[in-house]
Amino acid sequence: MSKKPFYLLIFLLFASGLSYNIYRHHTDGIPLFPGSVQTTWTVEARVTYTASGAVEASLALPSDPAFTLLSESAASPGYGLAMTEEAGARRATWTTRDAQGRQELYYTANLVPNANYKLNDRSETMTVPNVVWDEGLDTAATAVIEKAWEQSANNRSFARQLAQMVANPDQQQNVALLLGRYESGPLLNRLLHSAKVPSKLVYALNLEDGRRRQQLQPWVEVQEGDKSYLFNPRTGAEGRDDNVLLWQRHGNSVLDLSGGSNSNVTFSMIEDSRPALATAIDMMAGHGRGLSLYNLPLEEQSLLRGLFLIPIGVLVVVFLRVLIGLKTSGTFMPVLIALAFIQTKLLTGLIGFLLIVACGLVIRSYLSNLNLLLISRISAVVILVLGIIAGFTLLAFNLGLTEGLTITFFPMIILAWTIERMSILWEEEGPKEVMIQGGGSLLVAVITYLAMDNDLVRHWAFNFLGIHLIIVACILLMGQYTGYRLLELRRFRPLAEDK
Repeated sequence: MSKKPFYLLIFLLFASGLSYNIYRHHTDGIPLFPGSVQTTWTVEARVTYTASGAVEASLALPSDPAFTLLSESAASPGYGLAMTEEAGARRATWTTRDAQGRQELYYTANLVPNANYKLNDRSETMTVPNVVWDEGLDTAATAVIEKAWEQSANNRSFARQLAQMVANPDQQQNVALLLGRYESGPLLNRLLHSAKVPSKLVYALNLEDGRRRQQLQPWVEVQEGDKSYLFNPRTGAEGRDDNVLLWQRHGNSVLDLSGGSNSNVTFSMIEDSRPALATAIDMMAGHGRGLSLYNLPLEEQSLLRGLFLIPIGVLVVVFLRVLIGLKTSGTFMPVLIALAFIQTKLLTGLIGFLLIVACGLVIRSYLSNLNLLLISRISAVVILVLGIIAGFTLLAFNLGLTEGLTITFFPMIILAWTIERMSILWEEEGPKEVMIQGGGSLLVAVITYLAMDNDLVRHWAFNFLGIHLIIVACILLMGQYTGYRLLELRRFRPLAEDK
């Protein structure tokens, strides 16, 4: 029978699990490692003006692909507020029927850097208006444009040459003359428009922790095909640093005000660090993703965190039994014991397990002399195990051993069946086989516990559910293994010694 469908299934499981995990990391922002910290910025815009009657104030809101909006709020007592978006431009508009005197409006945004610095925007085509220079400046502008044009190959390199010339007026008398009339940002934009190069002024904020009353700085965005590039007219550099936030990229103004005068916009900012996972959860909630496990009640989340560790334990057990060859009493009993160890801690759990099983074997040896039916015998063992656990718990409490109280987390039914199986094995195979299987079970349980009681494993098992598809694929692959187990190779040691 062809195994191609089987290997195709394995490939699909691996690919699906890996793809989902990549999606969770890159799209949902779930960190790969627990305890990761995410930098966030809280930026507050303060709008002040003098009002005289009905007022409508419209403020451009941050529009930067390199920052993700985590949350936003506005403080405007007595004003109506509307958040609108048109042609990619988001604006906050405050309105009131009557306002007099000095007014203050506040807008606060919590932003998360995401390192996406691409400014591609096919939905917007920059227009190139006609430029008319003042008399006496047209000759200087033409000379600057012609020199930059000769030293460039396309719109991007042409803008780069112009930006460097504007940033260094000492080397160009014509540039110095033009800067006497225009600021560096508007001048660079006008020079580009004169050469019919699509560009526009955008306003950005330099993010510095703890700064107050900062102003937006003009930058120039140049379009080359379907890509856009940023230039700093004050330094002549192309591109931007991580701490530059594009505030007004779409539209024509930062603030539109009717019914007021003497307007001003200033910015304050604070840098903060918070758990990256908490940030990702808040971002998913803000985007309305209702299928997240984090939307469940905390009790259910806690339950699922424990259940999602079971596939990890199953993978360890399959590996140790199929490839290593360890013997255990019961197939997945070590997984359940490992889960109990997570609650009791390893040393306490080992001591409690050995004491309960030892006492249970003594009692079970007496019950075997009564010739009881299996169902009656195992039922009696279950009840006796409960009594043993209760007795040890009471003894630990009276001795002040609070760690001993956690042995109540051991699964009673599993313990009862373990005692029953070991007792039968003792009668049929002898104490040696009991020690082999019992010791193997404990060893596998300890290894499984170490694999499950790990912060990275817990994080991946709950947040990257695609890992469970990969685990299934690994188990299916190991299920095809029919070779020698590692511990079985001991049988060939005499052959190696003969050589």
